[in-house]
Formats: sequence, C-alpha cells, structure tokens
Amino acid sequence: MTADWRPTASAAMLKRRADLLSRARAFFAERGVLEVDTPLVVNAPVTDVHIHSARVLFEDGAGPSRTYFLHTSPEYAMKRLLAAGAADIYQICHVIRARERGRLHNAEFTLIEWYRRGISLDALMEEVDALLRRMLAPAGPQRPTERISYRQVFLRELAIDPFSVSLAALAQAARAAGLAAETSTRDELLEFLMGARIGPQLGRGRLTFVYGYPASQAALARLQPAEPRAAERFELYCEGVELANGFHELADAGEQRARFEGDLAERRRLGLRAAGLDERLLGALEAGLPDCCGVALGFDRTLMLAAGAECIDDVLPFPIERA
Repeated sequence: MTADWRPTASAAMLKRRADLLSRARAFFAERGVLEVDTPLVVNAPVTDVHIHSARVLFEDGAGPSRTYFLHTSPEYAMKRLLAAGAADIYQICHVIRARERGRLHNAEFTLIEWYRRGISLDALMEEVDALLRRMLAPAGPQRPTERISYRQVFLRELAIDPFSVSLAALAQAARAAGLAAETSTRDELLEFLMGARIGPQLGRGRLTFVYGYPASQAALARLQPAEPRAAERFELYCEGVELANGFHELADAGEQRARFEGDLAERRRLGLRAAGLDERLLGALEAGLPDCCGVALGFDRTLMLAAGAECIDDVLPFPIERA
C-alpha cells in the first residue's frame, strides 16, 4: 500500500504561513535588523539537559566517517557573528530536536531568533510584544500584556516561593500535581510544576511574560545584579502555550564554560549522551561578545495561535511522520 503522500496543512494554511513570515521580515526590515543565515549542520551539540541534538554521519570516501550534529537553535553561530562585529541580526530557520513529539512538538520546526545590541531585557520584551501583535493581527491587538516574575507567578498559582521553599515541600507539591518520580532535583521539581501546573494557566486572553528565572536555570543568560538568585531571562506564554525564550546574553566565557561542564555532569548523571563543548562559541565569548539581548520565538506555535489550531500538525506541511 502506498504511504499517504499528502501534506497535513491545507492550501489556505500554507498561504497564512507565508503571510506571517512576510510580516515578520517586514517588522525587522523596518527596524534595520539584518537577516542572516547560519549552518544547519554543526560540529558540537548543545549541552542543555532538556534539549537533545540529532546526530548525522557524513561518510567520506577518502577517510573515516565523521559525526556532526543538526542545530537545535542558531544561537551559537549567531553569537559568533556578533562577536565578529555584526550589528543587530535575525534569522528564520528550521531547527531539529530529538525526543520531541506531541501536540505542540515536532522534531523539526521553525524558529525566529534575533539579537539586539545595547538594549535591556525590558526593551526586548516590548519588541517581542510588538512582533506578536503584528503577526497575530487582527486577532492579537485586543490581548493585554502581563509581566510577572517567576517568583510572583509561583506564589500566585501555588502559594510557593520557589527561591525559599524546602525541597521536601517542593516534592510534595509536585507529587500532588502528578509527578510519579521518587527522587528529583530542585530544578526538576520546579520545571515540572511550571510545565504541569503553572504554564497551562498563563496567557489566557493575554500575552504573559514571566521573567527572573532561577539562576540554576539561567542557561546562557546573565544573572540579575540586584538578585543573583535570579537570571535575566524571560519566557512568553499565550493561551497556556510557551512561545518565546529570551536572555540578556552571558558574555563571560569562563562562567559559560562552567555552566556547560555542569550540564555535561548532569547529563551523565541522568544517563544521557554527553559530547564535547562548542569551543568555537567559547572562543567567540573570549574574543568579546557585545552587550546584547536575544530571543527565540516558536513560529509554528505562533501560527497555531493565529489560526486557532489545536495541534502543530495542522500548521506544518509535513510533520515528521510524513517528511
């Protein structure tokens, strides 16, 4: 029997997809942000415990085969461009993440990622808000904007202070929310509660920016000078769906190396593959990354929101099973 060759997205959805991409490009053109293009195939995977790089084997007839990776984000390459002197830049590209499939997840999806030099995280949130409203028009403008700290949202939704609650109390709250695991780290418990209990309630009828994530979840973000327990990082939610993740970018190569090495140790503890570090990114940070803020916006989820779709398959021409 012949496999189903047809795309899952309708012709109308393809047109809508093209329209949203056109709006995004016009938005950046108006602001003088340069579109760039970076490699899909890279030499090193990410170290993040929650993101998994797909491997690709290049067979070379003149020598042994070599393993490369498919990028999970253009972040590392774009930072290398910034360190080499590029001004404000953006990219619209496909990224690939292993172990991701579900109503809101496909292994291959589209990101809009951009970096702005010399602006604050607050200013970047304003720009993300403006882009979303441009892309979601006419459905988007009536949504108010909400900004709330990570600590405040835990207190509001669960009556828990994430920075001071005991591990035992945090584990009890996670079990009450349905976590079956017997032992978990503090961050695993916090992330479970955010994903299972808090995130689905955020952005109902509005655009909700959550900022000030714990320092242990800073990833590639700086820490807040006035509150070193918190990172200069935000996430954007709308209708219970996470749409964007933004950072005031860390420029300290030594600190970034230490975080990467900590990630690798955690991956080994969890039995996950732990490859080497991206020394080219670390070299760029050593050379000097300009003061900048950056954000990645999930385009397909934004299209879902604009179209009122319930599943990411409805807005993708070819989900992974039909690729």
